[in-house]
Amino acid sequence: MRYLHTMVRVSDLDASLDFYCNKLGLKEVRRMENEKGRFTLVFLATPDVAAQLSGNPDAIQTPLVELTYNWDKEEYSGGRNFGHLAYRVDDIYALCEKLMAAGVTINRPPRDGHMAFIRSPDGISIELLQDGSLPPREPWASMPNTGSW
Repeated sequence: MRYLHTMVRVSDLDASLDFYCNKLGLKEVRRMENEKGRFTLVFLATPDVAAQLSGNPDAIQTPLVELTYNWDKEEYSGGRNFGHLAYRVDDIYALCEKLMAAGVTINRPPRDGHMAFIRSPDGISIELLQDGSLPPREPWASMPNTGSW
């Protein structure tokens, strides 16, 4: 298992980039625009990590900060501006089976063999991402979401 990133929701992407990059000194290393989902993800790294990447964001070996900007305006309260922790895992199905056996609710099952969400006892959302890809598999493929994630 490897810690990947911490996601923070932002209401003004330009103001946030000004703060994190111009003032705090982080560097943008990757950006993803998702028109269908109506959001932008901006991944930030410390200057030394950004220099190591030198145009190869797939070489990231250290956790990043993910700024998530939802295009549709939304007020965040009660910690909604903090999104989730993310971990890459070797076998998402085996880990989810182990977690369920230990009494952990799988809020967003790995239906696609790629991504799942669980929550900590304090309600912190944790994203599990498969290293590589696995084909969809039952019972996960038809399992519904539970609660929020």
